[in-house]
Amino acid sequence: MHEVTASKMVCIVFVACLTMAIPSAAQTFHTLVNFDNSNGSSPQLPPVQGVDGNLYGVTFSGGLNGRGTVYQITPDGMLRSLYNFCSQPQCTDGEFPFGALVPGSDGNLYGITLNGGAYSEGTAFKLTLQGQLTSVYTFCSQANCADGAAPNGLLIATDGNFYGTTMGGGGNGGGTVFKLTPQGALTVLYNFCSQINCADGYDSNASSGTLTEGTDGNFYGLTDVGGSRVGNCSPLGCGTAYKITPQGKFTTLYTFCSLSNCAGAGPYWLMQAADGFFYGVTGYGGPFGGTIFKLTSQGKLTTLYSFCAKSGCTDGKEPIWLVQAAGAGAFYGATFRGGSGTKCRSGCGTVFEIPSRGSLTSLHSFDLTDGSYPYGLAQATNGTFYGITSEGGADGYGTVFSLATGLAPFVESLPTSGKVGAKVLILGTDLTGATEVSFNGTAATFTVVSATEIAATVPSGATTGSVLVTTPSGTLKSNVVFRVRP
Repeated sequence: MHEVTASKMVCIVFVACLTMAIPSAAQTFHTLVNFDNSNGSSPQLPPVQGVDGNLYGVTFSGGLNGRGTVYQITPDGMLRSLYNFCSQPQCTDGEFPFGALVPGSDGNLYGITLNGGAYSEGTAFKLTLQGQLTSVYTFCSQANCADGAAPNGLLIATDGNFYGTTMGGGGNGGGTVFKLTPQGALTVLYNFCSQINCADGYDSNASSGTLTEGTDGNFYGLTDVGGSRVGNCSPLGCGTAYKITPQGKFTTLYTFCSLSNCAGAGPYWLMQAADGFFYGVTGYGGPFGGTIFKLTSQGKLTTLYSFCAKSGCTDGKEPIWLVQAAGAGAFYGATFRGGSGTKCRSGCGTVFEIPSRGSLTSLHSFDLTDGSYPYGLAQATNGTFYGITSEGGADGYGTVFSLATGLAPFVESLPTSGKVGAKVLILGTDLTGATEVSFNGTAATFTVVSATEIAATVPSGATTGSVLVTTPSGTLKSNVVFRVRP
């Protein structure tokens, strides 16, 4: 079972790029940044694209105060520190940021810190692209931490509010599912461990707690502990998959390791793919070194791949992340250990590709000097994937890397749903000179703000479908469909 350690939850000095070709003409791996601790250490989850076209992420520790940073990477690889946590007395601004940043439709970035704040149990914050931080909420501000402690991450839902989970606090001490308004009003939707022996699960590891919003308007998530007491897991179980409505009705969909051969345990990073099914990974079980699984909204689980199936676990071990490429493409992910690298005990980790139907292909094996223990991938609108390693690199404090697989550029809308008349930001590359924006074929009024940003209005008559942007170099399609809400 994964533990919450600095190496896994865990500035910014740019070091000359290392280039390594993956064994395919269409795939190229680059180490973009080597962290050096003085400006950040142990980067957390892949960086996300901002409206200005730059990438933004966090380091769990290091920086001017040793408590983590928010960093910016320009498209040409130059990196600067945007914010150093614990810059306020008693770390009221938070410390040890964790999870991926979330870009808002207002152009700002949102995120959480695992600790710090007025009550030392974490914060939710807003950060402008110029580095001005505002605390949105301080956890454990209610008696007995009834509002939760140690948040796991944020999701901006279609209703404009934030949703997330906490690892501790709440009515039973097992964490919560919460709703948070942009103005800072928090509502606890569910308290974990409300069932006997925590059969509903709870989060001991921050990796499993991020929610995803389904196309049905409900939220779906994972716990890495809890459920039935079966299998070679924690005494409290191997984890669960659950559904929760915006009103807080909670349903356990699946209890991991409930099958005789233990089809995976310790689940991470649930996401809904273009086919409507949910996909994720388990850190162990399956029966070797973790699995990739598919889950229906009714709770039927299918194992797609079991890691460590190859001699020496050259295909990877302990998967930690899964994301689908734009346009309903193949899935890409990372394993925390395994691979063909020899400089780490049990391997330094891998990056892999797997189609929805087909076999897994290892794209890169880390070997310490180019990073070790990767922690996820995100695809930018230029079609390239970006990710981080939590350790390794030239200075041993982690890296940021890129992986180009020949995928085409696309556009991304913020938000991904809205009513007719709603304002929508469209992110992309080389958008200057765009001549048309349409929502599922219906032309929209728009303004080109910059080469990386368009401001558009959902047009009357628009229906759910892809957003298309016509530019001098071609037509760009949105990575996911835009849902027009009544």
